[in-house]
Amino acid sequence: MQPIILGVAGGSGSGKTTVVRAVVNALGGTVALIHHDSYYRDTSHLTLEERRRINYDHPDSLETELLTEHLRELRAGRPVAVPVYDFASHARLERRDHVEPGKVVIIDGLLILWDPQLRALMDIKVFVDTDADLRFIRRLERDIRERGRTTDSVVQQYTNTVRPMHLEFVEPSKRYADVILPEGGHNVVGIDMLVTKLRSILGS
Repeated sequence: MQPIILGVAGGSGSGKTTVVRAVVNALGGTVALIHHDSYYRDTSHLTLEERRRINYDHPDSLETELLTEHLRELRAGRPVAVPVYDFASHARLERRDHVEPGKVVIIDGLLILWDPQLRALMDIKVFVDTDADLRFIRRLERDIRERGRTTDSVVQQYTNTVRPMHLEFVEPSKRYADVILPEGGHNVVGIDMLVTKLRSILGS
């Protein structure tokens, strides 16, 4: 039996991680998890200042072709070596994360529903839909706490790239979703329905 590939998309701070965590906790050790933002292109040859100026919210900033190849490998039952990206230095690290195939493979990210080849590999496509003001507050708190950013840098990035790219790429990709999940991780009923569907497929 080939694994079920579940895609979880949505804007920055929409609650994708909370939804994914709930599904992983419900299904236990049957899940392999990959994040699209592990696949930011390797720009270690550039200076830190040059790396800071890259538009990381544009689809071209991600090596989606490598992610697509890895999903095909996992679907075929073969493990993959996933890149490790450091958000503080805006660069890939030398090490890789070894990911074994699971009965369910979850891929999450802002732009996973934008790419047609990536979409074609997904059995279930979910879009987590959350108000923009709440998403910005969550992003601000996360980037300061986890990624070593300043308030000014987060606001500048949100204004210059995050919001425009969300409107151009992320929001339009919602039309490709099988399920739109309002309010992210707070939507307990929606998450329970998703888990029930996955368990039903696994059981059959």
